[in-house]
Amino acid sequence: MTEPIKITPPLTDAQVEKLRAGDKVLITGVLYTARDAAHKRLIELIENGKELPFELKGQLIYYVGPTPAKPGQVIGSAGPTTSGRMDAYTVKLLELGLKGTVGKGARSKEVLEAMKKHKAVYMAAVGGAAALIARSIKKAEIIAYEDLGPEAVRRLEVVDFPAIVVNDAFGGDLFAQGVEKYRRAGCIED
Repeated sequence: MTEPIKITPPLTDAQVEKLRAGDKVLITGVLYTARDAAHKRLIELIENGKELPFELKGQLIYYVGPTPAKPGQVIGSAGPTTSGRMDAYTVKLLELGLKGTVGKGARSKEVLEAMKKHKAVYMAAVGGAAALIARSIKKAEIIAYEDLGPEAVRRLEVVDFPAIVVNDAFGGDLFAQGVEKYRRAGCIED
């Protein structure tokens, strides 16, 4: 079993190019959160030539709408949201320097092509492990769109946040690899 790769955003092209589909990673540093409502507002800012609430270049966005924190906690349950809901907005963010996203589920062909073109990765966080993931979040603060409640943009400080590279900057696709593995084993028919 290979050791997880430790990464700290902001990421460079060279760091992204070292990651391959199937790699386990531990993220330490800053993760930004945003879901579809926040993404829509971010794109509107870009289209109107206005400044974003955080610098995109080299950053990672985690698709999450955390539950409220209980007393003594930094954040509530913080499991990943389905990534495909952000696909309509993701290509533009990758063009502007976003280096990765974290969520669950598959991405569109357009997003996969943009990741190759702009050297970015898509990582999956484990759905169903929201309470466990929350333990790696050491600080959480809302930095934009507080009116969106759980979908507000947050700046998270994380230590050893676990994720798996699903799509790399070279077109590697962990989901496709898994299907092919089971097809070869005779578990899936053509």
